[in-house]
Amino acid sequence: MNAATIRARMLDVVAAVPEGRVATYGDIARLAGFPRHSRQVGVALREPGNEVPWHRIVNHEGRISRRGLDGSDELQRYLLEAEGVAFDAEGRIALRQYRWEMAR
Repeated sequence: MNAATIRARMLDVVAAVPEGRVATYGDIARLAGFPRHSRQVGVALREPGNEVPWHRIVNHEGRISRRGLDGSDELQRYLLEAEGVAFDAEGRIALRQYRWEMAR
């Protein structure tokens, strides 16, 4: 299977994450059938033209992964809070409460 096909499968899983829920990069990789490829999820989300809810994907600690100085970290938090996702004082999301699992 080529890299483009793998990324497309990952983006299909990201597209299924419902409003008000989050998934980790590892969750997406595992649900797409590629466990241990969570970094590839980040690569797929950075590709231009993706119309998936990228903001619903967080790291394994329930935190927004730092991307640099482009403002997308603050945008991601804003979008999640607008969907009702709460952050604690340390900037973490309660994964037990907000984590999504794809129906099997």
